[in-house]
Amino acid sequence: MHYLLFVAVCTLSLFLGMLLLLEAGRRLGLRRRGHDADSAAAGGRVVEGAVFGLLGLLVAFTFSGAAARVDIRRQLIVEETNAIGTAYLRLDLLPPAAQPALRERFRQYVEARLAAYRQLPDIAAAQAEESRAMQIQGDIWRQAVAACQEAGSPHATMLLLPALNAMINLTTTRTLATRMHPPTIIFGMLFGLALASALLAGYSMADNQAGRWIYMLAFAAVIVGVVYVILDLEFPRLGWNRFQDFDQALADVRKNMQ
Repeated sequence: MHYLLFVAVCTLSLFLGMLLLLEAGRRLGLRRRGHDADSAAAGGRVVEGAVFGLLGLLVAFTFSGAAARVDIRRQLIVEETNAIGTAYLRLDLLPPAAQPALRERFRQYVEARLAAYRQLPDIAAAQAEESRAMQIQGDIWRQAVAACQEAGSPHATMLLLPALNAMINLTTTRTLATRMHPPTIIFGMLFGLALASALLAGYSMADNQAGRWIYMLAFAAVIVGVVYVILDLEFPRLGWNRFQDFDQALADVRKNMQ
């Protein structure tokens, strides 16, 4: 809930800040146009075009990047699920005596992986489950290597160990993918341009007295709504975007581990 509270505070602050700057810009426009309306309007259009153009470009950039990273993270869930399922099936290549212990460790490993993501947005609890999964992962590798050496079968070594290696690599890839975000300065620019656009929009609305608050509220709400969606896409599992449907695939793999 800490993340949701942080996002709520940021978006609410942005919304209120935009409303204040819209009104400030409107009053500034009224004062300026009372002295020289023609020159104020001509100079303002150039600045408005530049600022709104930059805002649109930055929104498109951050939104498309966040959406692309969501697709990458979903694909990695599918790949890890397939890798775990493949490695589990290849345990059949080991001697029967070595299989029960490894299969039990696999079940514990999948449960820990699922728990790590279900604990979010409690980051501390999720990290604890992730550490437990890494420990089990190391045990699986050591037991598998020992079992392959005991079996003396090249087929077990050539098929099982690469599958386990792929499973381990995907765990690292998924962990690093959750940390892939634009630099903080990009979000700072996004908020700054949103506030600047509010000031200029208010300046342009100086001549429109009727229903100005409707336009102000609509303008601020649209911009803040877009920013909120970008943040929710950029930090999945911490907000409303939880990937439950894709996690179900890994849960189904666990159910089939008998």
